Amino acid sequence: MAWLLLAAAIASEVLATSALKLSNGFTHLGWTLAVATGYITSFALLAQALKLHLDMGTAYAIWSGAGTAAIALIGAAFMGETLTPLKIGGILLIIGGVVVLNLAGGH
Repeated sequence: MAWLLLAAAIASEVLATSALKLSNGFTHLGWTLAVATGYITSFALLAQALKLHLDMGTAYAIWSGAGTAAIALIGAAFMGETLTPLKIGGILLIIGGVVVLNLAGGH
């Protein structure tokens, strides 16, 4: 259950960050409300996942790393941002770091 909550927290954070770009500096009320709702939901779900005894360092690394990687891919796929070889390398390093944390016994 904790892992499902963490996955939902990541999804909520990614949606909120995508809405942040679309809010145009908080000038569009609907997107601004989506940002606030998404971040509040994400932190609430992360808190509940931690309450269920996920390792804090591992949970946060997965939450922030997966969110960062997803936002980079969403930016490239839907928002006209570039995805350079260096960015791809960074995403792979994030994934590698999360894998190492899990192998180190953080679950």
